[in-house]
Amino acid sequence: MTSKIDSIIEDFELLDNWDDRYRYLIELGRTLPPFPEERRTEQSKVQGCASQVWLVSEARPDNDGPHLVFLGDSDAHIVRGLVAILLALYSGRPAHDIAATDPTSVFERIGLKEHLTPQRSNGLRSMVERIRAEARRVLADTVH
Repeated sequence: MTSKIDSIIEDFELLDNWDDRYRYLIELGRTLPPFPEERRTEQSKVQGCASQVWLVSEARPDNDGPHLVFLGDSDAHIVRGLVAILLALYSGRPAHDIAATDPTSVFERIGLKEHLTPQRSNGLRSMVERIRAEARRVLADTVH
């Protein structure tokens, strides 16, 4: 079975030009589930993003340790697409996998690295760090 992130990578590889890839990125953002208005708080806001980005997680117990499910949103279309990619990569996975997963290879395969402005790249790094920090926090909480 192909994972959601693998499907996204395959779709990106089928698109030859960056106008089509940006359109696809925007479409991915439109597939995000609605973000609850009451969760749009300063605490859920990702610092370091030029656009407004909100990210929340919920830990769910599982046999191989806690799994994290993420919800995210942004006020910018392309950034919403980036959030969708990150959620496809990380959401629903064990916290120990999330903390250990570096998304660089995914971004390189998609070709995002060289097609994002420095500002968006910084925001993307901030989102990844927030997700991985949340996984580390959940892991630390389960040890105590």
